[in-house]
Amino acid sequence: MKTHPFASAALAEARKQGASYADIRLITQEQEDTLIRNGNITHLDTSISDGFGVRVICEGAWGFAASPLMEESEIKRVTALAVEIARASSRAKEHDVVLAPEPPAQETWLTPVVEDPFAVSMKEKLELLFAIDDVLRESPKIKVAETGMQFQREHRLLVTSEGTIANQTLLRSGAGYSATAVEGNEVQVRSYPNSFRGQYMALGYELVRGLKLMDEAERVREEAIALLSAKSCPRKKTTLVLDSSQLALQIHESVAHPTELDRVLGMEANFAGTSFATLEKEGNFRYGSDIVNLYCDSTIPGGLATFGFDDDGVRAQRWYIVQNGIFVGYQSSREIAGALKRARSTGNSRAEDWSHIPIIRNGNLSLEPGDADFDAMISEIDDGIYMETNKSWSIDQKRLNFQFTCELGKEIRGGKLQGLVKNPTYQSITPKFWGACDAIAGPRWWTLWGVVNCGKGQPGQVAAMSHGASPARFRNIQIGVSE
Repeated sequence: MKTHPFASAALAEARKQGASYADIRLITQEQEDTLIRNGNITHLDTSISDGFGVRVICEGAWGFAASPLMEESEIKRVTALAVEIARASSRAKEHDVVLAPEPPAQETWLTPVVEDPFAVSMKEKLELLFAIDDVLRESPKIKVAETGMQFQREHRLLVTSEGTIANQTLLRSGAGYSATAVEGNEVQVRSYPNSFRGQYMALGYELVRGLKLMDEAERVREEAIALLSAKSCPRKKTTLVLDSSQLALQIHESVAHPTELDRVLGMEANFAGTSFATLEKEGNFRYGSDIVNLYCDSTIPGGLATFGFDDDGVRAQRWYIVQNGIFVGYQSSREIAGALKRARSTGNSRAEDWSHIPIIRNGNLSLEPGDADFDAMISEIDDGIYMETNKSWSIDQKRLNFQFTCELGKEIRGGKLQGLVKNPTYQSITPKFWGACDAIAGPRWWTLWGVVNCGKGQPGQVAAMSHGASPARFRNIQIGVSE
């Protein structure tokens, strides 16, 4: 595969300056973001970001520099600066950077897309968003209605001194809405298909068409209104059933973040703290019940962390984090896999854009579906509660003690879903919670949910990933809050 002349210039300059390893990422990012609030366009933005970042190892330490100026003289200057930074960093290093081996590859990879969202007219998109807005605001009790879409396309070219040339085009689409009902001092919100602006996947505009956004608007509006007068979540220990979207965030906070190897080793603590899942637990620690199987998959169709290669040039792969309830794996980069003398990185090294250095980021981490029928799972509960759609969350700096609040709850009595419960909340401790899982619905109910707002690092970076799950049941879980 023929490389880019700018990449050749960067690698040649890195060798000239004495670097033992170098890579360059040339990235163009195109984004379209639309938001309507109460019948008005409050955000309509189209943007393009273009630039490159050079990363080197010199004297056993990393150096990184970046620029938006795509000129050969700037490529050479930035590369020399990266080497200079590496030499300065080497004076404070504890050990040399050693990269886990990875065979070089020269490939092109594209997100499979049926309909290019950037080719769909803005008129068509706005007509759909305004139509949803009209339905949501048919009741005067809905004080805030928000509808939106977001699309992003990235062209990423990675060239390394080891011979890898990865030319990738990654695309994602997202859409959703929310209705906020107000009566006196009571405020309730319902969202569709998920909270935090909806559902996102590595698909084209076919995602938006498939979400059936208009079909659900009336239900969402009426549920928001009904929650205003619903009973509050009781405080007790009971059987809890979570819908797949809430489980996706549960996976993100209590499995994905604590299994990032940089957190485990204390190399990273920003935003989400460190981790209880320390190295001696790998292979023997009971993370959940026997039916709990959690895996990462960078090849799964539609995943926001689905790609051909990560920013270390590691090919996408699938592996278990928890298997039959036992903790068996981490998420790593070539640097940390190399430091721990592991045979290979899991391919979790990603950067937000050209201006940031790659760090370990969560992959598409999912809960395998079980064999339970959802209705049967509910019918076996004499007294319990069902919760769906995340509203808020809190978890400690070791990723152990947590509390989640959902938008909507339903009591379960005598094996049947009963009336609505507002502000349903549950609390637990990570291994205790996953250990309490005694039923997982089958593949029919499994959904891959996108997360686009995961923050990490200093300076901070935002990354996207997906978590799949079917609804699941957990026994003897504390719900409600102290008065």
